[in-house]
Amino acid sequence: METEEAREESGPANEDDGAASVTDVSVEVATVDGMLNKLCRTYYGPRRRRKKLKKKKKKLLNLNLQHLVIIITSVIFVIVIILWSLVWYFTFRRESNSGVYFAGMFRVANVEFIPEYRHADSSEFVSMANQIQQVISNVYRSSSVSRLYKHNIITDLSNNDKGGVLVHFWMIFIVPRLKTPSVCEECVNAIFRDSVLTSLKNRSSVGFLLGLPVDIDSIFINAALRTDYTSTSTGSECVDKLYAGLPEVKVPLNVFSSWGGLSCHIKLTSAPGTIIRLTVNSLDIEPTDCIYDAITVYDSLLPMRIKTLHRLCESVRVPISLVSTSNVMLLSFRLAQGNKSFRGFFQAIPEQECISVNIVPASSTVAGEITSPFYPSLLPPLCSCTWRLKTPSSAFGVALKFQNYILSPKDLIPCEHGWWKVNENIYCGTYVSHMTVFRIPEASVEVVFRCSSRNAEQPFSATYSSFNISQPCPEGHFLCTTGLCVEKERRCDGLDDCQDESDEVYCSNPIKNCGGSSPLHPLYVCNGKNDCPNGRDESNCTQETSCSGIRYQCSSGTCILKKNAKCDGVFDCLDHSDEKDCACGRPTPVKHVIDSAHPQERVVGGVNSVEGEWPWQVSLHFAGHLYCGASVISSEWLVSAAHCFSRESLSDARQWMAYLGMLAQGSAKHVAEIRRIVVHEYYNARTFDYDIALLQLRKAWPSNLASFIQPVCLPSASLTLSDGHRCWVTGWGYRSEQDKVLPTVLQKAEVNIMSQSECKRTYGPVSPRMLCAGVPSGEQDACRGDSGGPLACQVSVGGRWFLTGIVSWGSGCGRPNFPGVYTRVAKFIDWINSHTNN
Repeated sequence: METEEAREESGPANEDDGAASVTDVSVEVATVDGMLNKLCRTYYGPRRRRKKLKKKKKKLLNLNLQHLVIIITSVIFVIVIILWSLVWYFTFRRESNSGVYFAGMFRVANVEFIPEYRHADSSEFVSMANQIQQVISNVYRSSSVSRLYKHNIITDLSNNDKGGVLVHFWMIFIVPRLKTPSVCEECVNAIFRDSVLTSLKNRSSVGFLLGLPVDIDSIFINAALRTDYTSTSTGSECVDKLYAGLPEVKVPLNVFSSWGGLSCHIKLTSAPGTIIRLTVNSLDIEPTDCIYDAITVYDSLLPMRIKTLHRLCESVRVPISLVSTSNVMLLSFRLAQGNKSFRGFFQAIPEQECISVNIVPASSTVAGEITSPFYPSLLPPLCSCTWRLKTPSSAFGVALKFQNYILSPKDLIPCEHGWWKVNENIYCGTYVSHMTVFRIPEASVEVVFRCSSRNAEQPFSATYSSFNISQPCPEGHFLCTTGLCVEKERRCDGLDDCQDESDEVYCSNPIKNCGGSSPLHPLYVCNGKNDCPNGRDESNCTQETSCSGIRYQCSSGTCILKKNAKCDGVFDCLDHSDEKDCACGRPTPVKHVIDSAHPQERVVGGVNSVEGEWPWQVSLHFAGHLYCGASVISSEWLVSAAHCFSRESLSDARQWMAYLGMLAQGSAKHVAEIRRIVVHEYYNARTFDYDIALLQLRKAWPSNLASFIQPVCLPSASLTLSDGHRCWVTGWGYRSEQDKVLPTVLQKAEVNIMSQSECKRTYGPVSPRMLCAGVPSGEQDACRGDSGGPLACQVSVGGRWFLTGIVSWGSGCGRPNFPGVYTRVAKFIDWINSHTNN
């Protein structure tokens, strides 16, 4: 309109000014429209623009406010993070990195316990806790560690049949990393004990801790982990307290873990004068050596190492029970991700007075039974029993027949699994896997038993009967050193009837009688060696016969005469079970020239192996260093020696690595972490009996490495070896006793299996679960670093290799007439299968 209007005003006038025309009207009309449009733009246009501007301004203002809120929030968040970081750095970090934690307990005597003390939020508990806290703080603030002491926390007050109040507490010390010496457990204990002034006048153990009457015998202080402290201290959301006030009433305990995992504690208490029996009906967890899944039971209300009763690291299918030594118990649950569950109950039970008097009739039949305290519950650390047994005549003594226990005269070493006093003689108990008979050649007997283990142990039972002192065994029987009686005709038959080989050692070589009509001696029958020229000893070997320890048993349960039937390439059993699971013991060595970096190093008469020659050999490294050897027995299981893991510091599977398919150190074809370690439950660290352990790999070795990694065959229980069998010991151990440099290349040495009689003549205390191998000169032997490694034997020429022994112990390395002692694997086949086949 504006352009049109300007064009109209500048046009020429052809008519007079006073004349009107259509054109003018049209122009006038156009001019009016234009004016109207101008007015509209003047009055309405700016208003619309003002509205738009207002909307824009409002929108911009909203945006600015949002941005401002975001900026302010961000700034506040950053400030909070900075402040929290500073607090964490100067407070929590300092405590977590430099904090040293101690859990402790003691009894305050002459103080009456009131029910309110069971509740940490009661005013009575707070008042008493504050008083005790003040006393403990004063003790340590006036000690040599005053600058390191931070504070203490009273977590629980309980009571027992001794009266007074039992105090459970935490102590925290802050020890800078560069500060030495650190706060030691013995030091903290000594400071506390030295502060208790014991009274000698009344011969009581109760003294005074800055005016607080404390029983010095009740003091226990143990170093602990920060995680234990944070999960059990005041304010934790994962601590439950349960009380059993009525005897024998079952209080259910059911714990379930979702996929998120669980780490909790349950504190159990019962009425004074009672103890707590915990029964585990079932437990579903992953067996991981108590690293990820574990239930630990403590004989206190705090997780104190010295008060550990029992640890459950595997699933429980058959119910077990254990008892406390007082009226308190703590259950510590640590369950990793997955569906895990615990089902059981606890109850208050009266303390047992384990004393009995029994008359034993003059008969060899069973007269009665004695059992461990609280049988069939596990043995607690503190317990005692007294049994008085009497026969009707001085001609008869008392025989105790144990199922899985043996008594031996006590030596200078303390008893670890039970202290026994039989009349005036002291004995130590030991768990074994067979029956024994303990004979007491006296008519009147007092048997006293005391628990002596730090933790709960397996229960035991024994039947008692009388025996004729002048003739302990019936006519025609042989008396074993285990106390058992076996028929004389079973002596020297190749079968360990006595369970300690006392019927099989020092036997003269039996007559072969190859041409006679009488049966051949069992040692010569079907042993894989032609002992008779006419072959009589090796005929009809697949004939079914009665079962015994020297005969091969098929999966069907039937037995055959052939001893070494397993995996020999011949179907001997009717069900062909003797040739199943035979993908083992077939190495494919690759001969090659050893380079100059790997010279011919000899390990006590050994020579370098070649690639693939011993594909079951494993090198076990602890914390990055070679420590022991092992053997591959399946895709995920290794077998080694128990003594490699006997110390507590060596029992952590996370510190171990297995190197498989390796000829020279550093050239392993497969490296695997260890998931768990299973040490034989009867392993004896003093005698090395039951020196065997299983290791489960976290990751199985791949099948495409079969030419480098392969299982060794496990022998049957009836495996029989003679002088003609080839046996080799392998490993990366030292070359001599004085050597300080380990070889690089895997070494091998050929050794001979020795008779058990010769082995016992050399070493004396050699159990049936051990065997000796070596050479008379001693120049071929295992040494330090070879422990746990294999002694492999080829049962038939060109046949498969069987794991006959595990390097265990010996007198030095390579000493003349002192062979190496190995764990006899054939004695542990059932034990191995019970763990690896689950």
